[in-house]
Amino acid sequence: MQFNHLLQRLQQGDSVAADELAPLVYSELHRVAAAKMARERAGQTLQATALVHETYLRLVGEAEVHWQGRRHFFAAAAEAMRRILVDRARRKLC
Repeated sequence: MQFNHLLQRLQQGDSVAADELAPLVYSELHRVAAAKMARERAGQTLQATALVHETYLRLVGEAEVHWQGRRHFFAAAAEAMRRILVDRARRKLC
């Protein structure tokens, strides 16, 4: 099924669309997560796979986002990953 069509269905509240979208985006999200994790300090306990899962849950849980296509989705994913890593770093400092 076409990526943009799945995003539309997801925005309309179709929970099946989230299940169908996951395998289409997983490898790309994992590649981005692995690259981000490679730039983190040694001793980071978060694995790329866990970062992908947390990112995906945040993205598909955003009911108010109106995805404009694949590029928008992956840009939002990269930003969500960055925020997750920043939040984890802040929690470690406290």
